[in-house]
Amino acid sequence: MSGGWRIKEFVGKMKGRSRTPLKISGSVALIGGLGGLVTIGVLGMLTELTTAVWLMASFGASCVLAFVAWDSPLSQPRNIIGGHFFTSLVGVLLYQIGGSQLWVVAVSVGLAIVAMHVTKTTHPPAGANPIVIVMDGKGWEFLLSPVLIGAVVVVLIALFVNNMHKKRAYPVFWV
Repeated sequence: MSGGWRIKEFVGKMKGRSRTPLKISGSVALIGGLGGLVTIGVLGMLTELTTAVWLMASFGASCVLAFVAWDSPLSQPRNIIGGHFFTSLVGVLLYQIGGSQLWVVAVSVGLAIVAMHVTKTTHPPAGANPIVIVMDGKGWEFLLSPVLIGAVVVVLIALFVNNMHKKRAYPVFWV
């Protein structure tokens, strides 16, 4: 019967322990919306004005963290910039080795998660980068633009927008 008890205990862990700790705040919602609008607007405008691609879908998810969960360890400049860079580096490297095979996509995401963890740059939105890079066959230049420059733009706008609020001090840490 111990096997049955273990299954019951295992399934019981999936019930959750409490209700969501998230609170609704009008000012947080407005700052988040403004920050996302400005950031994606700036990156989109740069894409329109130049021949370079400055916008990635994962930057939209980065905006959620940078402007709504601004004090989370996952939202700090080190994590936003480093997370996007390291996951993209893994994606480009594995694409160069294995091409656009589905197994390469899976391995690149797994290794990207490991890379973020061991470099202390975990940033969940960046976990999407290797999928795009491997599936679309992106090269080394993709690391500079849109990845690195775009992540820096996200952080610069987060510095400005978050610190406009008197109760926020962003970042919590740099390194």
